[in-house]
Amino acid sequence: MDEILADYRGSGRFDLHIRDHKVTVDQPVGEGGADAGPTPTELFVASLAGCVGYYASRYLQRHLLATAGLAVTASYEMSTDRPHRVASIDIKVRPPASVPAERLPALMAVVSNCTVHNSIEHAPIIDIGLAEPTTPEWLAA
Repeated sequence: MDEILADYRGSGRFDLHIRDHKVTVDQPVGEGGADAGPTPTELFVASLAGCVGYYASRYLQRHLLATAGLAVTASYEMSTDRPHRVASIDIKVRPPASVPAERLPALMAVVSNCTVHNSIEHAPIIDIGLAEPTTPEWLAA
């Protein structure tokens, strides 16, 4: 199983260590953070947009169609009831103008089955537990 480390950095900020990459997530200043990165919720929605975009680009490349101008937008709304969650996500794929109209239904079929979308539609088993407590290195010295 692949592992991602979310390392606490204070005031709601975490550094996410993903393979050889580091992504910072934080909260807006008005919510106690320093706005050092997107919120985890924004990153969640952005990962869906990125996955849809990747699938769209692969479809276009596979069919020798232009990718210049390809873009994906994502907007979302939070629920107003419990549990607190993303209630809706609206994804729009903007294909390059040169993509023939007869290719658009197939493009939609492909992007609608990206891995992140499938993982939301067919929810994974999530097990949240507690690990052994540790003392940060800077406190142990």
